[in-house]
Amino acid sequence: MTASLHVAVIGAGTLGLCTALNLLEQGARVTVLEAQSIASGSSGRSVGVVGSQFTDPFEIMLRVQSFRRFRQWEGQGLQFNHIGYLRLARTPAQMELFAKSVEIQGGAGLKSRLIRANELRDLVPHLSPDGLEGGLFGPDNGFLDPYDMCNFLARIVREKAGDIHQYRKVLGVGRRPGGYRLETNGDPVECDAVVNAGGAWAPRVAELFGQRLHIWPERHEAVVIHLDRPLDYTMPMVMDLVDGEGSGLNFRHDKPGALIAEIHKVTSIAPEDPDNYNDQCEEQSKVHLAELLLERLPDLPGARLGRGWAGLYPVTADHRPLVGPIDASEPALVTAAGAGGYGIQLAPVIGQIAADWVLQGAPASVPGAGSLAPTAERNIRKVDH
Repeated sequence: MTASLHVAVIGAGTLGLCTALNLLEQGARVTVLEAQSIASGSSGRSVGVVGSQFTDPFEIMLRVQSFRRFRQWEGQGLQFNHIGYLRLARTPAQMELFAKSVEIQGGAGLKSRLIRANELRDLVPHLSPDGLEGGLFGPDNGFLDPYDMCNFLARIVREKAGDIHQYRKVLGVGRRPGGYRLETNGDPVECDAVVNAGGAWAPRVAELFGQRLHIWPERHEAVVIHLDRPLDYTMPMVMDLVDGEGSGLNFRHDKPGALIAEIHKVTSIAPEDPDNYNDQCEEQSKVHLAELLLERLPDLPGARLGRGWAGLYPVTADHRPLVGPIDASEPALVTAAGAGGYGIQLAPVIGQIAADWVLQGAPASVPGAGSLAPTAERNIRKVDH
């Protein structure tokens, strides 16, 4: 039955393309529909960090699954910059959590180690350790170019005979026995199953099917930091946030003489309109970012802020992705969205879970992934939570 199943995937970001690839590898026929161009949404505006330095065992397990895929794709030509990932700790309690993370990651085959406060400068010479207890460091973590990743995945999808239609917006939905008819601004698409991987637009896609999907498009900004001269070491990804505690400041090497920084923590009073939001970095945000950088990197050589941009994090009420059918009575309509700022690093495993839901009716290949299903308890408004 799988070989004859035709699945329409809505969205050509990392989640949609990873889902399409997993479906094709299991014998399904796949058509990807993208309203704009490949990686034109949140994926293309990401800073592309891939890290496993978390304290929750389930979050770590998901990234273990993703890293297996990234290693495979790296062998096929995807460029992955292994600069390392350092998550900072401000309290002894956070260091205890980090110690447990080292054990969990080690048991799963991932490298990580504790860094004490007096060792931080050995790893990042320009880092001020004031107010810090230490950190958790993963030397094999790093970053990739999300636009390149999407186009890499698109090439493989096409090689496996998957169809990708750019500038093909879904305008309406018709249900037929055993499947759907998707009306678009081009030819209609007849399919047996649908995966909604629309990112910040996923709630609007859900509405076309008569469903309610609660994802909050949260605006985040990133800025390039130019240096007078290249550092004599490679700056790892540095994150000041542990389970919601910390400034949210993060920064990393981008290329010689330049870093990229953002604040992974915002207080949004309303969701953004993905079709009409300010995609440029606001001046006040640059000022706030500069203040945080001066506190944590006080002696960077000739550091100055360059161009900035904004993108959207598709955020859920509990800050975990929604993967699975919203309505159990309609298992052929699967959601794969809401990964927030972790869409790039979770895309491989989310694509695997979404494909499982479509082809097997349950997330059979990823232990515990049923907890990501968009149940009535989880699929709620962020403000209610």
